[in-house]
Amino acid sequence: MTIETTELRHGYRIARLIKGGWQLAGGHGEIDRVAALEDMEAYLAAGLTTFDCADIYTGVEELIGAFRSSLPDEAWMRLKVHTKFVPDLDILPVITREHVTRIIDRSLRRLRQERIDLVQFCWWDYGVANDVRAALWLKELQDEGKIDLIGGTNFDTAHTQALFDAGARLATMQVQYSLLDDRPSRAMSDLCARHGMRLLCYGTVAGGFLSDRWLGAPEPAEPLENRSLTKYKLIIEDCGGWDWFQALLRALAAIGAKHGRGIGSVASRYMLDQPHVAAVIVGVRSRAHLAEHAALFEFALDAEDRARIAEVLAQRVALPGDVYTLERDRHGRHGRVMKYNLGDA
Repeated sequence: MTIETTELRHGYRIARLIKGGWQLAGGHGEIDRVAALEDMEAYLAAGLTTFDCADIYTGVEELIGAFRSSLPDEAWMRLKVHTKFVPDLDILPVITREHVTRIIDRSLRRLRQERIDLVQFCWWDYGVANDVRAALWLKELQDEGKIDLIGGTNFDTAHTQALFDAGARLATMQVQYSLLDDRPSRAMSDLCARHGMRLLCYGTVAGGFLSDRWLGAPEPAEPLENRSLTKYKLIIEDCGGWDWFQALLRALAAIGAKHGRGIGSVASRYMLDQPHVAAVIVGVRSRAHLAEHAALFEFALDAEDRARIAEVLAQRVALPGDVYTLERDRHGRHGRVMKYNLGDA
């Protein structure tokens, strides 16, 4: 089995499918610690060597740290763990270097590392103009050896450019990017071309909506079973509605049948083929989908497949704005789904 990999810089290699950690934070159901550790072992053994987590995912950094410390040296060296620095909305006006240092040190302790592989920086409110300052404090910690690479999460293009202009060299930007949401393909893609920054994509299967489960299914009614489905259902409504979405699923299912793959695999493969995309992040609670995830690298979309997808996408309503613009309006229907104060102090 061959897993595609890519370098974010010379010597820093990641798998192009990243095991996401949000689902291990407990919001999708009770977590079996022993099973979670066994699942990590199975993913690493399959060659999927890159895990994503965050300081605000309750218990996930500690869980990955426990797993990492149990590994022999050879396996430990292959594993890359990407975490996030997500200061609470309320702390942004008064954030200090000491605060940033304390949170990074806490992640180091939880992950049981001497240096964090990649820290992805998130900033909730551009009306609080401390984002550049905080990014430069992260750069100072990078210079001190506590951080290897710095990336961003959900920054729009203008504010990402401001970070580069200030001297914060971002290796990656984690963005919502899928067949439903093409906002990163616009200005952000041009910025990637200028600076060599790569995209790490979440939402590629829209919380599970881009899967065989929803093909031919009636439109679900509120309340949905979790916040993730609520979030991506809003995206479906905005980019074409349920009837259009079913047309997309039918096209993906036909392509999948041709290659012996499911809808989610086709959707993910399409995104891996987009410019500047380093990897897709898949939410994983168990190893149930491991074979499917690994098989993502065993087929390719051809010109006929891409044309079939393009025909449906031509009817898509483009989401307005830049990366995360809709979600950044805390009073809008997208922003109200988010949680902004998760207790990082």
